[in-house]
Amino acid sequence: MSGAPRPQPMAATRPDPYAPKGLALTLESLGAILLALIWVLPLAYAVWAAVHPAEYTTRFELTAPLTFENFTRAWAAAPFARYFLNTFILVTMILAFQLVLGTLAAYALARQDFWGRDLAFALILAQLMIMPDALIVENYRTLARVNLIDTIPAIALPYIASAFGIFLLRQTFKTVPKELDDAARVEGASPLQVLMKVYVPLAKPTYIAYGLVSVSYHWNNFLWPLLVTNSVESRPLTVGLQVFSSSDQGIDWAVICAATLMTSAPLLVGFLLFQRQFVQSFMRAGIK
Repeated sequence: MSGAPRPQPMAATRPDPYAPKGLALTLESLGAILLALIWVLPLAYAVWAAVHPAEYTTRFELTAPLTFENFTRAWAAAPFARYFLNTFILVTMILAFQLVLGTLAAYALARQDFWGRDLAFALILAQLMIMPDALIVENYRTLARVNLIDTIPAIALPYIASAFGIFLLRQTFKTVPKELDDAARVEGASPLQVLMKVYVPLAKPTYIAYGLVSVSYHWNNFLWPLLVTNSVESRPLTVGLQVFSSSDQGIDWAVICAATLMTSAPLLVGFLLFQRQFVQSFMRAGIK
């Protein structure tokens, strides 16, 4: 019959293109969750031990009593106030020098034309491959000659210029439209004014991210401060915590965990407050 519908051919069965992608995404999510658990477990144990009596450091009972006595005992057992002050002065000094020197160097490498610019940038990149620990002996000898051992500037001097900071800021400055630079110069702005009025404000997320990286690194730096400090007046938190937790003080894991949380709390709070800027700045600072 002419009016009868014609049978349609069966569509060829095709594999679902999203199935492998979904499986890979699931495995990636499971791996991320596993890594997050591995990272957070030591922190979770430190929190548990710090807010419970010493007898519950290895007994995980939900009905265990809470206490903040461990923090009081840790604060009274060592001069943590002085350690906090020394560390704050140290990281502030290092960050201030790194931002000033890094900004000037990055602007010159990104926007100024001068002989040897590419060579200078290559040497800065080469410095990234040299571990600071490889220069400990020479740095110690140099500081000993100028009588700076056991001082806060002795800890800071090897780090006041950062190759990573210069590289990161240079990449950020290169993303700034050249038209903004030209417009500022037409208005009569000097190179320094162009830098401070155009480039620095646009690079604010990068400054925040790099500040977090620099502060966290030098807040936790241990080997170099251990070598060049001998007294409470110049000892930072990391070295002070090591002295506090040594066998001479007795091993009380509840008090040690409380002291560890006290020393790391500023970094955790800072990262939680600026985590969005931290991630976005590194995503925007790609190599161009």
